[in-house]
Amino acid sequence: MTLQPEVAQNAEKLVNDKGGFPKQQQQPPGLTSEMTPLPDHGEQTYEGSGKLSGMRALITGGDSGIGRAVAIAYAREGADVAISYMPDEESDAQETKKWIEKADRKAVLLPGDIREQSVCESIVADAVAELGGLDVLVNNAGFQMARRDSMLDITTDELDRTFKTNLYALFWITQAALPHLAKGASIINNASVQAYQPSPGLMDYAATKAGITNFTVNLAAEVGEKGIRVNAVAPGPIWTPLQPATQPEEKVEQFGGDTPLGRAGQPAECAGAFVFLASPKDASYVSGSVIGVTGGKAVF
Repeated sequence: MTLQPEVAQNAEKLVNDKGGFPKQQQQPPGLTSEMTPLPDHGEQTYEGSGKLSGMRALITGGDSGIGRAVAIAYAREGADVAISYMPDEESDAQETKKWIEKADRKAVLLPGDIREQSVCESIVADAVAELGGLDVLVNNAGFQMARRDSMLDITTDELDRTFKTNLYALFWITQAALPHLAKGASIINNASVQAYQPSPGLMDYAATKAGITNFTVNLAAEVGEKGIRVNAVAPGPIWTPLQPATQPEEKVEQFGGDTPLGRAGQPAECAGAFVFLASPKDASYVSGSVIGVTGGKAVF
């Protein structure tokens, strides 16, 4: 695995003098093509070395953001990749499919709203059927809404959307996937620095991410005897479509500027952590762990 130095240099060039990005807004869930500047998913910078050769991965929310970066990295490491996504994110999914296939790997597109248990079950079943099995599950899909000032502003509909996307779906998809995972397989959950340093405006989102870290440790203990590893990555402020789609414009402008590194991160800067955790060789004794990719913010 090689992530060329240019990825960090490019990430620094993409931010403004506040560490964030130009003011902009989209409607949730947001599209990559409408972002300024476009995120770096490792399209020009990630070089694989066969760490996941012959493996089969399912990535939820794999159409854009961190999910797309992981899909590109996994494909370049030799894995076939299935991605799930919301139907209105089809254009982003097609772009990710293009990059997977450019790496000469199989790409499987699985649209559907994972807030429905039946959709979660069918996504896993279809991924297994199309890929011929499953070795890596990446529970990456997530939702947040930060355009509010108090928990009193959180509506029941927003609470349902956040908890069902971030936690219910994680349970349902993992339950459906476990019977298909054998010794050497791994589950990688996308947590967040919000689990450790919660922002008041993201109270519901932060609560789900804290739940994901707990889920990760609990499940690792349960399935360890089967040789299945369970870990999580906790990203900090990463430039994905969720940011302009759910943050006020003024926060987009300053997004990530409060990190010790002084800037937001790019999706490509998260990919290596997901590759490491998926590798049955490099991470063979790593389970129940959370890797922070936060620009210096603590995850403990």
